[in-house]
Amino acid sequence: MSSPFSSTVTDFWLTVPPERMRRDAFRVIIDPGLRDDLSLTLLDVVDGGGLATFQPAVASLLSVEDGQSIASRELRARITDAGLALNGADNLFYLPLSARGELAAGMGQSDTRPLSEADAAAFAAFCATAPEADLDAAFVELDHWLVYGAFESGDLAAVASMYPWRDTRLADVGVITLPSLRGRGIGRRIVRAIAADAVSRGYEPQYRCQLDNLASVALAESAGFRRFGFWDVVTA
Repeated sequence: MSSPFSSTVTDFWLTVPPERMRRDAFRVIIDPGLRDDLSLTLLDVVDGGGLATFQPAVASLLSVEDGQSIASRELRARITDAGLALNGADNLFYLPLSARGELAAGMGQSDTRPLSEADAAAFAAFCATAPEADLDAAFVELDHWLVYGAFESGDLAAVASMYPWRDTRLADVGVITLPSLRGRGIGRRIVRAIAADAVSRGYEPQYRCQLDNLASVALAESAGFRRFGFWDVVTA
């Protein structure tokens, strides 16, 4: 069965063929080249199986072998028993291939456009108004690879930015809408606009958020994204 997502997504995440994965279990991958700040990563694919990637020392600690399939519950119990702590899973959202054609309709709106250094004062005023927790979580910066702003009555109401993620063609998006202006479709508009720009440059928009951030989940879905899976890590 073919994936609804771009091969950019599946080639990056599915390092094992889907037919070799099974539900409620993780396929073990031991990777000596795993980044130094990541000792273990867990990927749960929606309607599929899971992949668990380990640094060799952590694989030895948890008594798992490369290519092994281990039940999800068993692996999580071993992680806990070993005193390792998962950071907390992120949702991974991507645009289905079938949704690409609709993105162009959101481009070219005069109130939603790319930002530049010429917008520094407006961006600073926006950041002074936005909740600090939102600024920390969304990681929106004026000097990112792509930055868009949505304006209401001449002022920034929402900002979205993107940067290429981990040296790939995946472009990670962060978005903030001022609390007083939420519920008006502004977030959806700006996410679709920046996503369309990224796609036009040959990148795959990636929308990540914590599982309990229901407002962000709703925004991703309203903008046409679909959940690919859940990603969690143990940092070194």
